[in-house]
Amino acid sequence: MGDRLIIEGGRPLSGEVEISGAKNAALPILFACLLVDGKTVLYNVPELRDISSTRHILRKLGCGFERRADGAIEVEVVDAKRYTAPYELVSTMRASVWTMGPLLAHRGRAKVSKPGGCVIGARPIDLHLRGLKALGADIEETHGYIDLSAKKLRGAEIYLGGPFGSSVGATANTLMAATLAEGTTVIEHAACEPEIADLANFLAAMGAKIEGIGTPRLVIDGVDRLLGTEYTVIPDRIETGTYLIAGAMSGDGITLKNTAPDHLRAVIAIMQQTGALIDEEPGGTMRVSPPPGPPQSVDVATLPYPGFPTDMQAQFMAYMATADGMSVITEKIYPDRFMHIMELNRLGAKIRKEGNSAIIEGRAKYSGAEVMASDLRASAALVLAGIAGEGKTIVNRIYHLERGYERLAEKLTSLGAKITRD
Repeated sequence: MGDRLIIEGGRPLSGEVEISGAKNAALPILFACLLVDGKTVLYNVPELRDISSTRHILRKLGCGFERRADGAIEVEVVDAKRYTAPYELVSTMRASVWTMGPLLAHRGRAKVSKPGGCVIGARPIDLHLRGLKALGADIEETHGYIDLSAKKLRGAEIYLGGPFGSSVGATANTLMAATLAEGTTVIEHAACEPEIADLANFLAAMGAKIEGIGTPRLVIDGVDRLLGTEYTVIPDRIETGTYLIAGAMSGDGITLKNTAPDHLRAVIAIMQQTGALIDEEPGGTMRVSPPPGPPQSVDVATLPYPGFPTDMQAQFMAYMATADGMSVITEKIYPDRFMHIMELNRLGAKIRKEGNSAIIEGRAKYSGAEVMASDLRASAALVLAGIAGEGKTIVNRIYHLERGYERLAEKLTSLGAKITRD
């Protein structure tokens, strides 16, 4: 199967698209299954490269993992003696560090390969280790592995604020470990993202005692064991936002099914400031149409939830390049997350980087060219620009897309885009 997309631009989008389950909720929820006694059944888990990588890791750690004919995933621990997540698996996905908390809490030991570098900048795991150490973990780092051990974790008061705000990853790891710790754990400056709330609700469904879900202060009373359950993962707010931008950039309007509008209020508000028309209907249905005239330029800064998400920055930049006027996008989560600027400029955008901001001169007319994807959301931005542009755009290294968007090319094709895989 090919690793690039060929997009014939200039075709308007219309119709309906179904939003998939949230990747960033499904991943920690799947790793939380390491805490469980019994079988867990999960619904609305997307079929993605990262989910496939998680399957391999969980099987390596002694779990049965099967996707049923109805799309649900069943996970069950069959061998609780394994505790090593090896480099060849961890290196495929940074989210593998989420094995640390569950393994440590349930099996008393976790040996996880260091995740290594990341194309969107430094993403250290020191806050993960701070949280787990506060719960009583002994930590050694040797030969590229992090080795954690504890006879029994004990509740503690833990502050998880970092230089760029709260940490989603560290909150998830500490929360999972705390569910089986002895006594009470208080996590201050916890991440408030909907995906963390979804993880907490999943843990609660298995018997965890958690207060403050969705707030910066989580209080967890440890329990002796967690039992398997059935659970439905929330819709993907980043996929939703990506299709909102697609609908605003091209066509007569599209309808999005299975959304959770309350999870992306910042994105909706800013899109409306550009002139995009967004209507919400009961049952999670949204409709988006392009602005009546050229989009209006809007300045944006990425912030922790409920602010504008860093995972929407590249897609919004592709949109703002077509807006009337100059706009500034400031990246306050990952200051180096701008590798898509050069590729968008190849397609006709006029964007320059100054520090952790991108200065965008609007009214670009995208023109097809060959471009290279640098990360997951950058890939989506290039696809959006290709659809809105004239001529043929070739997006290379689309394996990034398959990490986080379920059947993106097929869904866009169903809306009228002409996309083939080569």
